[in-house]
Amino acid sequence: MTIRNAMSIDLEDWFCVYVLSQTIDRQDWDNTELRVLQSTRRVLDLFDKYNTRATFFVLGYIADKLPDLIRDIDARGHEIATHGYNHQLITRLTPGEFEKDLVESLEALGRCGVGQEILGYRAPSFSVVEETRWALDIMAHHGLQYDSSVFPIGFHPDYGIAGSPLAPYKITDDLWEFPLTVVDVLGRRLPCSGGGYFRLFPYSFTRYCLKKVNRQQRPAVFYLHPWELDPDQPRLDLPWDKKFRQYNNLRKTEKRLDKLLRDFEFTTMREVLSL
Repeated sequence: MTIRNAMSIDLEDWFCVYVLSQTIDRQDWDNTELRVLQSTRRVLDLFDKYNTRATFFVLGYIADKLPDLIRDIDARGHEIATHGYNHQLITRLTPGEFEKDLVESLEALGRCGVGQEILGYRAPSFSVVEETRWALDIMAHHGLQYDSSVFPIGFHPDYGIAGSPLAPYKITDDLWEFPLTVVDVLGRRLPCSGGGYFRLFPYSFTRYCLKKVNRQQRPAVFYLHPWELDPDQPRLDLPWDKKFRQYNNLRKTEKRLDKLLRDFEFTTMREVLSL
């Protein structure tokens, strides 16, 4: 039986990334070049090419800036979910601040005229960790039915919940968790679900890992940002490690995504979860 995996896009622009947050202040976003429209169109064209539907975790700020784009994503049959409003890590917020950001994001999507019910959330930089589990009840209180923020790894300094389940599971009585995909290799959990990992490793590694996950009858979730298909984005003077994370292999992303959509079957997260 063919396993249907979940395709997800974290819809934010290049300057919203946490890696750049100490270089581009939040108050300067309105004065920074907006490039996400063109890069998202490239993503949408690839999805049309392979008749793939995906889940777009939309940053509320982008929804307010480009409501026509969000309506187009909706009209093409993709799922709309929320990525918060200001791309703030939950680990740096109080419960009240998190709830305010979440509500603002849902209101922004409402202003776009999105007809579908918003069921899903993904935290910026996967910042649902042990210390922020309190955010899950707030999500459920506002009508969300699933989260996709937990990385089931223990080695990353900024995110991860070591030892957490690899397949979708009920993380609370009211909320599903669709964890980011990892594969167990020789007793070590290796991320293979997209983003910077997709650009860092050769495409053959991603294909091998996702095939292994599917052989285990486990659906994978893949994630990407539109700016990762934008090799001409402004280049900032960053420390070498941040520069590598942000700009490594940007020119290869689109071709790799094309191969991925050809080799695997993807749909929305809500469909994989039967919500």
